[in-house]
Amino acid sequence: MSTITTEELSATTLLRFATAGSVDDGKSTLVGRLLHDSKSILTDQLEAVERASAGRGQDAPDLALLTDGLRAEREQGITIDVAYRYFATPRRRFILADTPGHVQYTRNMVTGASTAELTVILVDARNGVVEQTRRHAAIAALLRVPHVVLAVNKMDLAGYAEQVFAQIAEEFTAYATELGVPEVTAIPISALVGDNVVEPSANMDWYGGPTVLEHLETVPVSHDLSHCHARLPVQYVIRPQTAEHPDYRGYAGQIAAGSFRVGESVTVLPSGRATKISGIELLGKPVDVAWTTQSVTVLLEDDIDISRGDLIVPSKDAPPTTQDIEATVCHVADAPLTVGHRVLLKHGTRTVKAIVKDIPSRLTLADLSLHPHPGQLVANDIGRVKVRTAEPLPVDSYADSRRTGSFILIDPGDGTTLTAGMVGESFASPEPVRDESEDDGWDF
Repeated sequence: MSTITTEELSATTLLRFATAGSVDDGKSTLVGRLLHDSKSILTDQLEAVERASAGRGQDAPDLALLTDGLRAEREQGITIDVAYRYFATPRRRFILADTPGHVQYTRNMVTGASTAELTVILVDARNGVVEQTRRHAAIAALLRVPHVVLAVNKMDLAGYAEQVFAQIAEEFTAYATELGVPEVTAIPISALVGDNVVEPSANMDWYGGPTVLEHLETVPVSHDLSHCHARLPVQYVIRPQTAEHPDYRGYAGQIAAGSFRVGESVTVLPSGRATKISGIELLGKPVDVAWTTQSVTVLLEDDIDISRGDLIVPSKDAPPTTQDIEATVCHVADAPLTVGHRVLLKHGTRTVKAIVKDIPSRLTLADLSLHPHPGQLVANDIGRVKVRTAEPLPVDSYADSRRTGSFILIDPGDGTTLTAGMVGESFASPEPVRDESEDDGWDF
């Protein structure tokens, strides 16, 4: 196995990406092939896979076993849970989320793709674009994933025919474009054999584009969120109240976006109280500035009533607070989401009571039409929802901030996650506002 020096690793960029596709399209095999051919697995890991494969009567190692770690996954030959893998090449570091293909596990695809900068959607060359392919494309568009790769797999079983690949690529690209996906790169592959995964295929000389790994290594990725709207969700209030620190009051959290400086005027939401930053501590040491993803403790000039769930923002760039949220959602629970449903809404570090006031539309995946006022959303449905919260929340548009423009709806009875929501506009156009006379009486 080739090694990467510390200097090389520190100089590389990081790409978070997810894989998705229908059942038996070969996602886990692609991931295993990617890890194997890029020499990113240890010898003992490969030996364990070889032993497990031999025990199942297979002549060659089943590379899907590198990611399908649950016993049920191995017995059924499917992916159930999201499997995260970390690997690196001299050009880039990767965090990979291998997500399930079964319709009932679509919720896991939402989880895996929510932080991804790129999604690889697999299609079986023999089956083409199916409903689950369209659902995964819609979720990628909904989650604003900047880059989508269409991997047309099992080309060896389709005779490596260029026409088969071209037809699938054209159909998918047209569909994704309607959804607003900004970029689609189509690559013909055979994950089982290794064609165009890491090494170029000798069986498809008609294809002159990059391999999967080459594209992953070279796709432009921007991690610079320091110029976005600065947001610090408060996770914990630090009050030692010791003889050494009798008056210390710090507000700890991970910066969701943007940067903060000592002396900057900030506003605490939802209260709207304004003050200035008197100090910032990072790993126990004072700093003048902190930025996205750093976990910090912020000290303020004034004593303000601040608790977990509050949001610290620059006074000149504060989001509006509202109790009425309209969003595009993906319903992930088995039980339906209905108009009048009482839920908990978790936004950042804050959780409040809420009620579903209206479901204006549900997206029909086949033709991207909108079914108006369906009354409910069932598992894996994508639609528009209007929610009213018991307390005002400072929410951004998801198009502006994936971190502070998203939320989840939770069942207050058992804590089950019901729905993942993205605030503001999306590819699904909102319907007219429902008449207030149809209010069901919950008074927030």
